[in-house]
Amino acid sequence: MEVLKIKKLRDNAVIPKRATEGSAGIDLYACIDEPITVKAGGHALIPTGIAIALPTDGYAAFVFARSGLAIKHGMGLLNGVGVVDSDYRGEVCVGIVNQFDEDYTITPSERIAQLVIMPVSLMPTVETDVLDETERGEGGFGSTGKK
Repeated sequence: MEVLKIKKLRDNAVIPKRATEGSAGIDLYACIDEPITVKAGGHALIPTGIAIALPTDGYAAFVFARSGLAIKHGMGLLNGVGVVDSDYRGEVCVGIVNQFDEDYTITPSERIAQLVIMPVSLMPTVETDVLDETERGEGGFGSTGKK
């Protein structure tokens, strides 16, 4: 059985866990000593106080925003989705952005994001002069939607 190994880097770190049995992700918690206020339109890098080890290089960990925090308070991720590679052993941190017009204060041990473990393809790459033809071809953004 494959497992995700989690190492506490600080005593006040909270080990991630699923909110419910059916949760796809495990909650990541702010490992901070005092509240951090993220100004309206501002951003912050929030430590979690943990490091992880994935079972093989066939997996990666992906950091997603918590929907409740995003919808209710405008707190999203700076880079959309964070990627934790299988060989990274440093602290997992979360880049937060406040997309609303009001400041938001993150409190110690608050759930700030979720971590989802997914398989990744490690297929080799090859340079080519020709790509397969498709019905869509080079049609870009909006090319398959409403006209």
